[in-house]
Amino acid sequence: MPNRITCVAAPLFPLAARLRSEPELFDEALAIFDGNAHNARVVAATRLARQAGVVRGLTLTQARALMPGLVARARDSECERTAQEILLEIAETFSPRVENGGDGVVFLDICGLRRHFRSSSPEAELGRRLIRDLDRAGLPTRVGIAANKLAARVAANLPDTPTVVAAGEEAAFLAPLPLHHLSPHMEIAETLHRWGVRSIGEFARIPAADISSRLGESGSDLHTSARGRDSQPLIPYRPPPSFREGMTLEWPLVTIEPFLFLARAALERLCQRLETRGLGCQRLDFTLHLEPDGLHERSISLPSPTRDVKTLLTLVRLDLEAQPPGAPVIGYVLQAHPDQPRAAQLSLFGATILSPERFATTLAKLFALVGKGRIGSPRTVDGHRPERFELVEYKPPPPPKVRSIPPSARGLLIIRTLKPAVPLTVELRNEATSESKDPRFLRSLGTSKPIEGDILVASGPWALEEDWWTQQPLKRDYWDVEIESGELLRIYQDQNTRKWFMDGIYD
Repeated sequence: MPNRITCVAAPLFPLAARLRSEPELFDEALAIFDGNAHNARVVAATRLARQAGVVRGLTLTQARALMPGLVARARDSECERTAQEILLEIAETFSPRVENGGDGVVFLDICGLRRHFRSSSPEAELGRRLIRDLDRAGLPTRVGIAANKLAARVAANLPDTPTVVAAGEEAAFLAPLPLHHLSPHMEIAETLHRWGVRSIGEFARIPAADISSRLGESGSDLHTSARGRDSQPLIPYRPPPSFREGMTLEWPLVTIEPFLFLARAALERLCQRLETRGLGCQRLDFTLHLEPDGLHERSISLPSPTRDVKTLLTLVRLDLEAQPPGAPVIGYVLQAHPDQPRAAQLSLFGATILSPERFATTLAKLFALVGKGRIGSPRTVDGHRPERFELVEYKPPPPPKVRSIPPSARGLLIIRTLKPAVPLTVELRNEATSESKDPRFLRSLGTSKPIEGDILVASGPWALEEDWWTQQPLKRDYWDVEIESGELLRIYQDQNTRKWFMDGIYD
């Protein structure tokens, strides 16, 4: 039976993924951009925005100049990940062999599925049903059907959908199409343009020996594709499984130690199963069945995937000690959610780098000691006050593949921020006779190491105003001062209370 491959492609995938999460923007002039600040570029736009000239590659400033009322949204990886999962889930309802093509593309093996559709064109009927189901899920798509992945992908990019390419007609189907449908490398595309080659058919008619000698291996592979041949097989997609181990106990357990003894054996079995697949445990869920009737469900997320039994057992112990089940245990289930383990970077001459497993154990101990919500990474929040921050979950980034060279700089100062700010007593110069109230002398209050002295140099003030629309707006005047002891300080005066504070020391 000849191969029949279906390609499902969501055009303007970042836009489609965003509109699936925010359908109220469907009739708006919307642009999706990628990047920050001046580097933000438009990657997709709705038809209303495209009619105004907003196209891919424009900066956000250029797009707003063309259309002041443009609605802009940043590219959302979570929306796109969810949309890709929806594509795969619906495709799996049609075929057991599905490949994840990434970025809104999915391939299906539909060999043997013709008998399920009784219309005159069963493959076209299958494509229409795919489009209908995905449209119901909020993802407009196009479908192409051919004997190989290349022709199916090109067919899915055409406006008329679904497009069915008869078996053996792949070369004839590709011949009249422009060359850009094959996505050639830029250098090859420029060379072919200079040769006067505009269509795939013109490129396919060039002798293969001439292409190989002039364009190399990449050009030879592209030439093979132009003739309708594709040697890439369909690689079935397999969602990450979850591994479970559990049992019902013959007698209730009233203390933690007997349960941990049983849990160690179950974790060893789990880690062995993970090792055979080259995976690690990213999240561990455990459910305790309590006597007479009850459940104690807990979930432990690890900073990095691991297969270390000792680490997992330590995390289970700490979690149970922090929140005991409260009743005898008569059964348990351990469920490991896998992921690819992270490799630790080795060092030949430096200190040994902390392993991800030990790091996970250390974080769990800190959670048990200080409580949830009191440990994480500080992150700045929108606002002008330098002391504002919030705690987010600490996720160490993977080690860089290439060591970056730090930029050279001169004259940089590091400031140590004081939280809370230290109250000060400040004397002002010419306070009675002039509007200029430069600080002349300061003395810190309530600190173990007093800081006081005459101010030699004062630079400022820099006004800061926040929440001006409220009844109690924040108003401050900041100064950078140098006192006679040589210390550089950052101080400010609260204009509402007229009190002075020190919130930073320059190193």
